[in-house]
Amino acid sequence: MIDMTQGNPLRLISRFALPLLAGNVLQQMYNMVDSIVVGNFVGKEALAAVGNSYVINFLLTSLFMGIGLGATILISQFFGAKQNSRIKETVDTMYIALLISGAAVTVIGIFIAEPLLRLMNTPEGITLDWSVEYLQILFLGTVFSFGYNINSGILQGLGDSKLPLLFLAIAAVLNVILDLVFVVAFGWGVFGVALATIISQAFSFLFGIWFMNRYVKTVHISLRRMRFNPSILIQSIRIGLPAGLQNMMFSLGTMVLQRLVNSYGPAFMAGYSSVGKIDSFAFMPISSFATAVTTYVGQNIGARKMDRVKTGVRNTLFMSGVLCIIISFLVIVFGRYLMMAFSNDEEVILTGVEFLKRLMPCYVLLSALFIFNAALRGAGSSILPLVSSIVSMLVFRVPLAYFLDSRFGKFEMFWCYGIGWAAGLLISGIYYISGRWKKKAYQTLEAAEGQG
Repeated sequence: MIDMTQGNPLRLISRFALPLLAGNVLQQMYNMVDSIVVGNFVGKEALAAVGNSYVINFLLTSLFMGIGLGATILISQFFGAKQNSRIKETVDTMYIALLISGAAVTVIGIFIAEPLLRLMNTPEGITLDWSVEYLQILFLGTVFSFGYNINSGILQGLGDSKLPLLFLAIAAVLNVILDLVFVVAFGWGVFGVALATIISQAFSFLFGIWFMNRYVKTVHISLRRMRFNPSILIQSIRIGLPAGLQNMMFSLGTMVLQRLVNSYGPAFMAGYSSVGKIDSFAFMPISSFATAVTTYVGQNIGARKMDRVKTGVRNTLFMSGVLCIIISFLVIVFGRYLMMAFSNDEEVILTGVEFLKRLMPCYVLLSALFIFNAALRGAGSSILPLVSSIVSMLVFRVPLAYFLDSRFGKFEMFWCYGIGWAAGLLISGIYYISGRWKKKAYQTLEAAEGQG
């Protein structure tokens, strides 16, 4: 566990972020292996199906994972305030609420998978059939996916980013092995890839419970001894719901963009989804530092050390920005070779290269946007990041994609990403600099303490 309320802010944030970064590398390898295996051993239609299905899966799970983020923030604040009994109550409530919601998402997702895929203009035939098959199997494993994220969220709130890395490493290694066995050896195609995913998530989730019960004294997970605290759930929803809604807005916007992409056929879809995997890798430093900042801000607000918050955020903005500039340059230079890992189809490769040329120069804007939003969430001010994301995605990115596509052509629509990030950054940056979030931070802390 890392106590972030004392010591050098940048060193603490970096120390927390590095295991997260390693975990994100494993997570994206985990996801990327699915695409590489089906792209090379099944075909571009299978690659398009896997990428196409991710958007809907994220849409239906994002709201509940946002609530989980709210609980993680509460845990970090209780940890900073040295209130261990409140941590246990939050853990119990988090498990009960999210595991029940995971079962609900499984049922809903299986029934609405095909209608949503048709709504996204997924090409009829084998691409649609494989998309439905892949997505329905993924939904069968929603409880395991939620469970893994619950385990990670608990530990991150306590300042531990190394154990989540262990849980993820287990899932990633098992997923790679099963992908190769199910797809290459058995020839099960997208069915095998999806099955490998849920088996590896289930094993990692159950191992995580066993490990925490044995080695993490603050947390003991037992279904028979769990206590549900409605006030904790309400507080978690109040903090995390805006983040969940933000993710849903992102998913809805992505679905609308995916519909436009799908209109150009499987090769364009495959190129677009392959860039999504590369983008996920490039995004890892931003995501890792943002998660670290959320925990850092939460702990220091719990300890009522507001001056440390500003120092940590400022240092992280600089560090993350420099890393983004370096990564963006490398991705642009080696973009064609990166795309060739997914497919040898020239149209797929060309689509990806053109997308990367328009996406990566704007990455430094995304970095600043995410760090500001992470700091605001850690302070309990979640509405502003939601507003920022709605403006970025629904007001700018989606309409601009259709406008640029109709006026300048299919490749130019990709500039909508950078313009949308700039709009969101303007909103979040101004609000953070204004300092109005400080009052909200203390209100959140007092409300949580008052429910004890």
